[in-house]
Amino acid sequence: MKRFIAFIKKEFLHVFRDRKSLLMLFGLPVAQIILFGFALTNEINHAKILIVDQAKDRVSAEIIQKIAASKYFEITKYNADANSIEPEFKNGNVTIALVFPYHLYGDLLHNNNASVQVIADASDPNTATTLTNYIQSIISEYNQQMAPATTAGIKIVPQIRMLYNPELKAAPNFVPGVIALILMLVCVMMTSVSIVREKEMGTMEVLLVSPFRPLFVVLSKAVPYLVLSLINLAVILLLSVFLMDLPVKGSIVLLFAESTLFIITALSLGLLISTATASQEIAMLLSLMGMLLPTLLFSGFMFPIENMPWPLQLISHIIPARWFYIIVKSIMIKGLGLSAIWKETLILAGMAAFFLVVSIMKFKKRLE
Repeated sequence: MKRFIAFIKKEFLHVFRDRKSLLMLFGLPVAQIILFGFALTNEINHAKILIVDQAKDRVSAEIIQKIAASKYFEITKYNADANSIEPEFKNGNVTIALVFPYHLYGDLLHNNNASVQVIADASDPNTATTLTNYIQSIISEYNQQMAPATTAGIKIVPQIRMLYNPELKAAPNFVPGVIALILMLVCVMMTSVSIVREKEMGTMEVLLVSPFRPLFVVLSKAVPYLVLSLINLAVILLLSVFLMDLPVKGSIVLLFAESTLFIITALSLGLLISTATASQEIAMLLSLMGMLLPTLLFSGFMFPIENMPWPLQLISHIIPARWFYIIVKSIMIKGLGLSAIWKETLILAGMAAFFLVVSIMKFKKRLE
């Protein structure tokens, strides 16, 4: 353990003596969390909708038919119990719900207006706003079709309810995405140059003749960045709470535990790149270009994965940031526990183990 601690201390000194590394570690997250004020979204198709039809009359049937015919929605639950709405949202089975009240047609005839309830998952405010606008458009179109056949002035008024983010702030969407993006980029880039730097500086011989096993050499490279990344995470969360007014609704301990797992996954991937490359420039290029675009495109942070062609959706499954983005949103925004994110946790654990094992196997005990 004394040798192991000495190696870790050496890696800490490497980081603290390199001002560029310090700027990338702590300056980049602060800049990103401040500059990212919103996330881009495209048109949303086939959104999963839950319909509670308590009216069961001609009006509700015609509106449901229009929704089913729309390309924007996919009815996954129909005629469900109203008490099942919140569990369906928590489990991620639906993104929007529509509730038709009792006596909908009677209210239209006697009162000249009626209300239906629209419930959306506003942890992603852009998506929630877009989907509620789609519902309002469909109902507005139905009102126009119904007007010639009925008394003037009769209309259905949607009542909108936004879950998890009623004020439609941008922070609940971009903060989890920035956390995933920053931790992935910083961890992979920092560790991707750690081993190859030893080769270029000519100090790899010292590591190779030491009594250390490859496992401890690789771990000694990762531990300092794990500690610094956790400090990084704490800074981001403090900025989110006090600057963006975004408190953590779930367990902070669970959030740090899941973040630690994601950091280990990113560090392991960086070590794999470092063992497979021959220069710091190549390692930095692979880690930056190989992680930046996939994380932005396939994590669900900027663009809905459901809208992508199925080959790209399959590719998104191998992007660690996709699963961590779901985890952070579930804990921070929805206040869910481990029972809701166990699948994503297992996937990240499997990725971390795979990358770490391959890194150790590719670590060469002899110089070429």
